[in-house]
Amino acid sequence: MTISIWRYSHLALALSSFVFILLASITGIVLAFEPISEQIQPYHSEEFNEVTLAETLQVLQDTYPEVITLEVDANQFVLASVMTNEGKSLNGYINPKTGLYLGDKIESSKFFQWTTNLHRSLFLKGIGRFFVGLCSLLLCLIAVSGTVLILKRQGGFKKFFSTIVNENFKQYWHVVLGRLSLIPIIIITVTGVYLSLLRFNMLPEFKATHHINFETVLATPKQDIQDFKLFKNTKLSEVKSIEFPFSNDVEDYFTLKLKDREVIVNQFTGTILSEIKYPLVKFFSNLSLNLHTGKGSILWSVILAIACVNILFFIYSGFAMTLKRRQSKLKNKYKKDSCQYVILVGSENGSTLPFANTLYEQLLKAGKRVYITELNNYTTFNKVEHLFVLTSTYGEGEAPTNANRFLELLKTTEQNPKVSFSVVGFGSFAYPNFCQFAFDVDQAMQHHFQQKLPVFTINDKSVEAFQEWIKTTQLPLDIPKDKLALKPKLTNTLSVVSKTQLSDHPDQTFTITLKTKNAKRFTSGDLLAIYPKNDYRERLYSIGKVNGHIQLSVKHYENGLGSNFLYNFQLGQTFKARIINNAAFHFPKKAPRVIMIANGTGIAPFLGMIQQNKKHVETHLYYGLRQKASLELYQDILKENLQTKHLSNMQLAFSQEGKKTYVQHLIKHDAKFIAETLKNKGVILICGSLLMQKEVLQTLNDICKQEGQQSLSTFKNQGQIQTDCY
Repeated sequence: MTISIWRYSHLALALSSFVFILLASITGIVLAFEPISEQIQPYHSEEFNEVTLAETLQVLQDTYPEVITLEVDANQFVLASVMTNEGKSLNGYINPKTGLYLGDKIESSKFFQWTTNLHRSLFLKGIGRFFVGLCSLLLCLIAVSGTVLILKRQGGFKKFFSTIVNENFKQYWHVVLGRLSLIPIIIITVTGVYLSLLRFNMLPEFKATHHINFETVLATPKQDIQDFKLFKNTKLSEVKSIEFPFSNDVEDYFTLKLKDREVIVNQFTGTILSEIKYPLVKFFSNLSLNLHTGKGSILWSVILAIACVNILFFIYSGFAMTLKRRQSKLKNKYKKDSCQYVILVGSENGSTLPFANTLYEQLLKAGKRVYITELNNYTTFNKVEHLFVLTSTYGEGEAPTNANRFLELLKTTEQNPKVSFSVVGFGSFAYPNFCQFAFDVDQAMQHHFQQKLPVFTINDKSVEAFQEWIKTTQLPLDIPKDKLALKPKLTNTLSVVSKTQLSDHPDQTFTITLKTKNAKRFTSGDLLAIYPKNDYRERLYSIGKVNGHIQLSVKHYENGLGSNFLYNFQLGQTFKARIINNAAFHFPKKAPRVIMIANGTGIAPFLGMIQQNKKHVETHLYYGLRQKASLELYQDILKENLQTKHLSNMQLAFSQEGKKTYVQHLIKHDAKFIAETLKNKGVILICGSLLMQKEVLQTLNDICKQEGQQSLSTFKNQGQIQTDCY
């Protein structure tokens, strides 16, 4: 429910301020170039930061018969109003070291003036300024609500900048650019609101009022201006402006405005007659103006321009995603109480809906009466025989927006208990809580209905995985690939460094080592996705990061799509693939002990994890193979890691040699050791075949019961048992 509130707030704010934000962004982009055009003018002095006020004033008095004012603008250009010996009045830029006149004062072009008026008030004067100020406030709230949504999506502040799954262009860049532009946009909006409040006199107005007792003002002892202590100790970079006396009367004085205060100075003696420090409101007013306009900094002006461009993209991508959700409405041919099949859908961004709609269409085509609806619309279905649940997961294992009430509805809705059900979870291995909501739904539904199939999970909207699930339903369905298949985004170029030959291994297994430029962006346990036919057909392989390279252990099949694709590469050849961050299967950062359980090619990620165990965490490997010769591919690296203590202990099981033991037999033999590991917050990692995983989990479940431990599901939920099996 919380997600819904923030999402609808985000959308409502965007809709209500759309026109104003659009105009403000476009004009903001244009106005960002005004300070840039000023900065590139040749009026900056290289010695500006070293020159004192006394030096500059002395040079001006020596060069010009009369000096009226001197200013230092945001660009650090020195502007002076003077009279020449010829009686000519000049108002422009000077060299603060030499007094040389450099050029007339820059006047804003009519185009920038017109754009500024549109940006500030939409040519509506006071009313326009009010709406622009309100627009700034709304944009600030949009940024805040968007930040909350990102935090929910990513799983908290610590993961705010963690990897984002590139599900589609608009969504991916909406989030990525939102994170990068957050601070500039907040600054733009807060300063915009502040300047509006200042314009409408809603903030305290500061006016420096000096009280000088002229009866005590003396004209002696007279000093040269270059000897005034205040002027000698004041850098020109600290000055905003200085007004010269109008006459030689002792009552006339210098008015010096610095960045933090205003000072009245005796024109003869250099004595400070009055000094007033500026309040914070004055400081914030100047800071807000410079931050909002970019004056004085080319870099900040460019950042402001980019932020405004990003705002335009947010408008486009945000509305595009909203329209996509609206267009993905579920439509039904039959009424709910006349259907034998019901499809319940949970989707945050609409990406699960095409799969649900395809299943719906194929069931209709097969002559079935079927009804489709969102999980939050769950109610009674009089003739239902089977419930299909297709759902994604949001944030840290939470329900998507249109499914956040389902678990409660399940408890309160009376349904026929003889109904069967099956759950399909959609997610990405890049998130640690992969398909967690699907598992929660499955567990809850088991208390009410009959589970026909175990939870089936689908990574990155894999069409092939969806087809595999369809086969398990034993329904006469034919899923059209073209309708669901997306062209894969292959972001990594890999080159073959080494490869073993099949003749070197009795089990037709080979290892291949691949080099990539982005070695820091992956670790052992991540997944390499390859597309042998450059279509939707994806093959995933667990990565072992060995010596900075990707190492895969691959079982070769005669007609294997993925294994033949990899094995046919020669040394030095390159191909494109993508690396999937499998955060749910990394070597634990904090664990007193790690137990690794593998069979066959499931050893691959563990080889990398063991080598990366620089802190020498106590690590035990249980490894199942067919025969002793099967170990030869990995023997050297395992032996080396045992010697260096990266691996504490290794136990082997051979299924086709000697006593013919399996890896679960080794675990059962060490039941007390396993139980102690779980009790003391140790972590068990399992990688290999699904059949092995099933046997191992059953053995672990038995151990938990025998040793009086918590349930196996408890350890799973705590992240102490992690699997990556196939």
